[in-house]
Amino acid sequence: MDTDLLTTAQAAAHAHRARQHLSAGAAAIRPTTIRDWASRGHLHKAGLTEHGRPLYRLADVARAELATRARALRLVGIPEQHP
Repeated sequence: MDTDLLTTAQAAAHAHRARQHLSAGAAAIRPTTIRDWASRGHLHKAGLTEHGRPLYRLADVARAELATRARALRLVGIPEQHP
């Protein structure tokens, strides 16, 4: 399998680590979140596993996390930080 393609659970784990680092542990990403991003058009499938489950590109997961981060952080009371 292409190492840049992630299952829903792997995509959630990757986005969760990024979000935890940036939110000091205040925000979480679960597989349900990845499925929500996909259904809302923030994240597009890059393929399917041998069992027909979606695969996502790592770069696309990172972009979706970035696109949804500011809103998620506001919802938990953390102001947006600009670099």
